[in-house]
Amino acid sequence: MHSQLLEIKEYTGEGYQPLVDYSSWRVAILNYSPDLLPERLTRMQRHNETDEVFVLLQGRCLLFVGSGEAKVITLHSVDLKPGKVYNVKQGVWHTHTLSADAKVLVVENRDTTYDNSPFAPLTVAQQEELIRLSRSLWDDTGK
Repeated sequence: MHSQLLEIKEYTGEGYQPLVDYSSWRVAILNYSPDLLPERLTRMQRHNETDEVFVLLQGRCLLFVGSGEAKVITLHSVDLKPGKVYNVKQGVWHTHTLSADAKVLVVENRDTTYDNSPFAPLTVAQQEELIRLSRSLWDDTGK
């Protein structure tokens, strides 16, 4: 089949990879990466100009969201369920941890960049809270 009729994309590497950019939106895949282990999460990100959508396709993904303006004040966690759509609202701090077999579909604005998506460092206590939440929702290994 000609690629002008149907484009087929796949990503099996580690981490985040955009697959389709069209007009003002982007579709990407987020796979497991050791950088996203709970004990390595030291900051959260927010998108100042857009919402961001996550859909768990396989495996496990814990989505962490935080309230606060200039810094993260409170933390919440959600154990994503396959096939459900999770929309992180514009300006909400967030990060995630994934199981080794995880695959997450990400939909966001095409112009989402580091310039309009700042990071906020987590305190040591907040980092410990992310690890605790991961272990309490999954198992004693955090995976």
